[in-house]
Amino acid sequence: MTSSASDALVVCVDVDYRETVAVAAGVWFRGWAAFEPEVEVVTTLDEIAPYQPGEFYRRELPCVLAVLERGPAVDVVVVDGYVWLGSGRPGLGAHLYRALGERTVVVGVAKSRFVGATDAVPVYRGDSRSPLYVTAAGVSGEEAAGWVERMHGPYRVPAMLKRVDQLARGWKGPE
Repeated sequence: MTSSASDALVVCVDVDYRETVAVAAGVWFRGWAAFEPEVEVVTTLDEIAPYQPGEFYRRELPCVLAVLERGPAVDVVVVDGYVWLGSGRPGLGAHLYRALGERTVVVGVAKSRFVGATDAVPVYRGDSRSPLYVTAAGVSGEEAAGWVERMHGPYRVPAMLKRVDQLARGWKGPE
């Protein structure tokens, strides 16, 4: 990374699929403990790939790249899902890492356990007994897990991840 973890520019991204469009959102913030975003972006995509079991990245990756193009360059991208699915099999995060030229760290934060992802680091936040599962490309899973653990918010899901989810799901379209 080009800057220390305490002042890294980070973006959390998420995508919500509607009947005819996908809504991609990004929340940019500086430093893992930030409690408010610097930039928020929401964009829609009309041409979305159909869902293909085992190849989720084909649908999600273009949406994530579209929202990243509309905001400032970052040190770290946080995706909702896995970077690695286990046995070196790439997940969404690994495909994103490659698409970004392997120059930007990608951290995957998943809410449910993927059986094959043995390298996922469990992170317990707040009073939750259910962990988040963290994987990464560009840094170790342990380092990324420490970052996720320090993210702002008292609950299992960090505030910035909750915010980006709300942006994507809550978008109603132009007035």
